[in-house]
Amino acid sequence: MEKLNFNGRLVGPGEPPYFIAEIGSNHNGDMNLCKKMIDSAVECGADAVKFQSWSNKTLISKAEYERNTTYTDTNRHFGSLKEMVDKYQFTHDQHKEILNYCKEKNVDFMSSAFSPEEVDMLLEMNVPCIKLASMDVTHIPLLKYIGSKGCQVMLSTGMASMGEIETAVNTLKEAGSGPIALFHCISIYPPEYEDIHLNNMKTLEQAFDVPVGFSDHTIGSAVPLAAVALGACIIEKHFTTDKDMDGWDHWISADPSEMTVICKDGLNVWKALGSAARIVSEAEMEKRKKFRRRMVTTRAVKKGEVFKAVDFDFLRPGTGIGPEELEYAVGRTAAHDLADGDEVEWTNFA
Repeated sequence: MEKLNFNGRLVGPGEPPYFIAEIGSNHNGDMNLCKKMIDSAVECGADAVKFQSWSNKTLISKAEYERNTTYTDTNRHFGSLKEMVDKYQFTHDQHKEILNYCKEKNVDFMSSAFSPEEVDMLLEMNVPCIKLASMDVTHIPLLKYIGSKGCQVMLSTGMASMGEIETAVNTLKEAGSGPIALFHCISIYPPEYEDIHLNNMKTLEQAFDVPVGFSDHTIGSAVPLAAVALGACIIEKHFTTDKDMDGWDHWISADPSEMTVICKDGLNVWKALGSAARIVSEAEMEKRKKFRRRMVTTRAVKKGEVFKAVDFDFLRPGTGIGPEELEYAVGRTAAHDLADGDEVEWTNFA
């Protein structure tokens, strides 16, 4: 399996999980807010912050704008769909400003591309990878274009059948793509737990022999941690500094406390997975001396008496003859007198 390489950091099986704080459009078009979110994501332990590179012309049709001129949910929306897209689109100049800020903060900058122009813009910025959203699994022209660039690709698979994913992966490879990672994803915000099927990650890995991550849309930190335990190489999680902020995705995003748990405990979960081989550490070997048992007498024994099994008990610490060695002590003769409760050594036998 070919691993991805993000600025010298290998990503794939056997490597520590890579955590992406998906700011997306949670910057609300405010670059000062965006920088505060980047600062917070870095403090949480995220390896990358990710955005969505679309404009008011590359994502939504004119007819759809005309069908959505008002919102009933004014807590998360304002004005019309077109007005929100105009405000939240990530302009070319904003990309450059935030890319430079990420370099300053030593955190990877990534973004989802939604058109060939945005692919070119991101590659000119030397992003380590192009992300494709679930909505574009069947966008064959865009897949071919990205593949032709030879870059690394992360592809979310929400809403897609295995056949559609297979076509997408083959399209990327045939066009000349670099290493590919697939994200198991459920395109519901948030999904029901019984609809998540984290075991699909193994299915994707076995079917396509590529690193598999999890793009999470659940509330909280439990499911992404479970994904790490099941082998997710990358965790992508929407991120905000305030769930109550106006905007599309703040309410389903992780806040700093949740993202910290995901990044730090996720790494601990990965470390704890360890090896399938049974290993007793040096620290555990040392604990044997304290936690296991050793042989003691259950009565006073005179020199020359023959020991029976009932003459022994086994109590802490485990620094002498253990219970697994009882058969070698029964039937032997006492070399000298022993008191009730004495610890027994091999030198006590004649």
